[in-house]
Amino acid sequence: MIKIMKYGETPTDEIFARKTNDMDVSGIVADILADVRREGDAALYRYTEKFDKVSLSCLQVSAEEIDEAIASQEPEFIHVLEKAAANIRMFHSRQVRSNFVITGEDGIVMGQKITPVDRAGLYVPGGTAAYPSTVLMDSIPAKIAGVGELVMVTPPGKDGKVNPAILAAAKVAGVDRIFKVGGAQAIAALAYGTQSIPKVDKIVGPGNAFVAEAKRQVFGLVSIDIIAGPSEILVVADGKSNPAWVAADLLSQAEHDRLSSAVLVTESYELALGVQAEIENLLSSMSREDIARTSIENNGKIIVADSIEAAITIANEIAPEHIELCVDNPFDWLNSIKHAGSIFMGRYCPEPLGDYFSGANHTLPTGGTAKFSSPLSVDDFIKKSQFTYYTAEALNKVADGVALFANKEGLTGHAKSMLIRKEQP
Repeated sequence: MIKIMKYGETPTDEIFARKTNDMDVSGIVADILADVRREGDAALYRYTEKFDKVSLSCLQVSAEEIDEAIASQEPEFIHVLEKAAANIRMFHSRQVRSNFVITGEDGIVMGQKITPVDRAGLYVPGGTAAYPSTVLMDSIPAKIAGVGELVMVTPPGKDGKVNPAILAAAKVAGVDRIFKVGGAQAIAALAYGTQSIPKVDKIVGPGNAFVAEAKRQVFGLVSIDIIAGPSEILVVADGKSNPAWVAADLLSQAEHDRLSSAVLVTESYELALGVQAEIENLLSSMSREDIARTSIENNGKIIVADSIEAAITIANEIAPEHIELCVDNPFDWLNSIKHAGSIFMGRYCPEPLGDYFSGANHTLPTGGTAKFSSPLSVDDFIKKSQFTYYTAEALNKVADGVALFANKEGLTGHAKSMLIRKEQP
């Protein structure tokens, strides 16, 4: 059963405690990365047989496999994919940055130009669940940014095929190439390149502890988005809220993973008791009851605060991946939320809207990193270069001052570079 805590009476280290995966996989991952870097495709085939229990003859998904997958999906699902994709494009198209140029005195020109990365890699998890939503969320911003090629990797099933819903989403999103490989070995392939899989410049997408550690280890050789942790939801709800609705929203994230975190912060002890009871009522009807129950019992909590204002202070300290504001006039509180990945406003905006359909991105900072990180966006797939142009007249006006600055730092070569054009015109 989910725990109820009274803020001010329960120790703060218990209120703000986070359960983490303490399994150290760094050595295993380092060995996998080294094997893929050395052996290329041969290591991928070997690890796919070892971990996914399937022997493949080809890593790349064929056009025929994609067509077959789409044909297997009900038309209604394809329609929902296309509508969700349209919403995601609408939202992320507003994030596109523009070049700018500043013209100053004496012919000085400065500016910034935006360039997309040449090739991006998208990791899509398999395992306990398939996530076509991740395909849409992580590939559409890349396409809007103008990425030259988008390469997707995802583990195959025991039949040697990729989940058809994932392939359908990839087709809708415009993914260029898809490969049947998962785990740390897939991240290695994207980072180093193999005979079949091209090296990319940026890797995005969530995964298990092995995938997260692999991304950590290849960072620097390639760029990555974030090191994603278990899913989190925090609901701020007042006493007018429907306890069954709040319970369902908490369980929507608890079912992701046994390490997921579901937290309710409310000023109403009556609501706390109601939600506690409704969670127990709903758990037995869930297809992933065991996972959700473990998450709720180990990581879930209901925090009773003195007021909604105090509840939001608590929420900001936790800095959750997702936060729901189940209160009257939620926009009155929007600017009070300082640290959160994605904010869901009002009683009719459950978090799964963001997972699948509304258009805002669902690849979000976890583990309190919302205090300094942002959701995945078009910005993740671009580079900003700056340029400067000075005329001879403009340079001569500032050369002595810049040389003085350089000499203060003991960098006489810098100073000479500034002055030589005056000394030897």
